[in-house]
Amino acid sequence: MNLRRISLLSLLFALLGLVAVPLPAASAKSSSSSSSRDSKASSKKAKAKKAKAKKAKAKKSARRSKKKSKKSKGGKFVGHGVASSDLRTDPLERPSGDVWVISNNVQLEAKVNIYAPDGSFDEAALAQLDDVFRCKRSDEVRAVDPRLYEHLSRIYDHFGGKRIEVVSGFRFKERNSSRHYHASAMDIRVEGESIRALYKYADSLDGGGMGVGQYPNSHFVHVDLRAPGEPSYRWTDRSYPDGHKAKKSKKSKRRTTKAKRPTS
Repeated sequence: MNLRRISLLSLLFALLGLVAVPLPAASAKSSSSSSSRDSKASSKKAKAKKAKAKKAKAKKSARRSKKKSKKSKGGKFVGHGVASSDLRTDPLERPSGDVWVISNNVQLEAKVNIYAPDGSFDEAALAQLDDVFRCKRSDEVRAVDPRLYEHLSRIYDHFGGKRIEVVSGFRFKERNSSRHYHASAMDIRVEGESIRALYKYADSLDGGGMGVGQYPNSHFVHVDLRAPGEPSYRWTDRSYPDGHKAKKSKKSKRRTTKAKRPTS
């Protein structure tokens, strides 16, 4: 009797085992399907996020490009950063210190040497140059960064001692981001020299942290010392001076093409 009961129980357990076997497979299949759906949803979400980021980047790039190629006063402004490989690697030689400048805006001229006999900066000479660099609108004077005067002396030496005209030095009423406002910029031209030649030489002085821009139609070159940590920058601004407009080409009064024979 006991043996029979045991046999029946064994048979029952065997039947239960056969019924239970497919259940884990079905559960695994359901889990796999759910995981696949989650994976697809995650992938779709990631693609959408990537596309959105790409679109935002393109939009930002377009705005930057538009800003750098804006039209102003009949001309165009185009600027760009400077690769480290294009910067000067050799240290700059100490200039003679001689500087000869004139400002027609404030009707002042100075011919000085920025160095004292002991090699330090001559404060009296710097003060004379500061007067020439004064704001033409407010007439305010501010101490200009002496390193800018050293570049001015290098330019003076390079072009054979020709007088340098200061178009603009310190500007009191400019926006705070302007290097003119911080007395670290100058707009200049050298008598008898092309703007291109001056721009090219000023560019060669940059070992990092300088801004150099050329203004072909206004006929001057901008040279500045960037704010600490700010990278070098170059630009060309083809705008015209205040109050001047680009000359319009005269239209020819003569016919350019033969008149066509009437068809009717």
